[in-house]
Amino acid sequence: MNQTVRRVAIIGSNRIPFARSNTVYSHASNQDMLTAALNGLINRYNLQGERMGEVVAGAVLKHSRDFNLTREAVLSTALDPHTPCYDIQQACGTGLEAAILVANKIALGQIDCGIAGGSDTTSDAPIGVSEGMRQILLDLNRCKTNGQRLKVLARLRPKHLVPNVPSNGEPRTRLSMGGHTEITAKEWKIPREEQDQMALESHQKLHQAYQDGFNDDLVTPYLGLEQDNTLRPDSTIEKLSSLKPAFDKKSGQGTLTAANSSNLTDGASFVLLASEEWANERNLPVRAYLTFCETAAVDFFGKSSNEKEGLLLAPAYAVPKMLDKAGLNLQDFDFYEIHEAFAAQVLATLKAWESEEFCKNKLGRDKPLGSIDRSKLNVNGGSLATGHPFAATGGRIIGTLAKLLEQKGSGRGLISICAAGGLGVTAILER
Repeated sequence: MNQTVRRVAIIGSNRIPFARSNTVYSHASNQDMLTAALNGLINRYNLQGERMGEVVAGAVLKHSRDFNLTREAVLSTALDPHTPCYDIQQACGTGLEAAILVANKIALGQIDCGIAGGSDTTSDAPIGVSEGMRQILLDLNRCKTNGQRLKVLARLRPKHLVPNVPSNGEPRTRLSMGGHTEITAKEWKIPREEQDQMALESHQKLHQAYQDGFNDDLVTPYLGLEQDNTLRPDSTIEKLSSLKPAFDKKSGQGTLTAANSSNLTDGASFVLLASEEWANERNLPVRAYLTFCETAAVDFFGKSSNEKEGLLLAPAYAVPKMLDKAGLNLQDFDFYEIHEAFAAQVLATLKAWESEEFCKNKLGRDKPLGSIDRSKLNVNGGSLATGHPFAATGGRIIGTLAKLLEQKGSGRGLISICAAGGLGVTAILER
């Protein structure tokens, strides 16, 4: 059967301001924030009563009660309750991956419209019981008599009362993402000064974007917050350079600080995607089109060889594959949106593409991908300034890039997001 592949339009997006962990949203749940971001999108594009093809979203840190998170959020809005929903999770790539999944169904004609997004809170992180306590509780639930219950309860010890608190460490290495990125920074010889400069520029650019009103139709206030409270417009290179290393505190050679690393953050975002026909029927202008995507994974713990790869360098592999499929060069873009998990990770990725050795030995290419025009990189600020609510970052980036392309009137933008587990998710937007 012949099937026509349709263009996938990005109509627009919405997010709530991102908030530093344990501040404004400290008592807001993922469902609360997801619902707020979705309501903002619905109101902006008059979607009340619409039966969407589907709504896809997720969160990295979820309570067991959130097993149907997206569906519950949708039922708390004015969307038609007949709208199908499902949850996904791909670490920091969740939001972008959700958009890709919706886009694929639109392209194939399986649905005509969809909403993709994500939410995360480290303020309301799930805290579990210890494994020993869990086993005792399960055995207690199986008991039939009081005698059996007393026997099980007699096994309780003080150690069982210690809670199981989530950590951002990799299960296979026990290293945090910051710890892994410190290794990458040393291997790629990324100077502290360059990291601090990227952090400074991220805050300056985001501040200017708010001053210019760029985010007025991308962000809706929530709980009294009107812009990201992670933003530090008064940052200076002197202040940033005075900060102590946050991850490698002992060697005296650590270069990652609290400022050139993204903050633990709470927030949510959504993107509205559709076929051109669906958009035209509702007189909704198209901001951009999602055209290509690629995911990759790296062996960051050396299972397949004695040589480990940087935890957050998977986009360095994904982007070249995507460029080949699109028939493009790295320089063929008007904007680059590279997720700033850490300044060092962004700089190492750019350096990898410029490296003849890396491109030859790791990517099997005859020559390096080359450099990009840094003036086109994260032009309205990135995660170092906005913060990084894991699953919400993808929606923020798509919405920002689509509007940049709309303002320009034409062009092409590249999205690159690194993720825990050695994963990378990338995409191309065009207009």
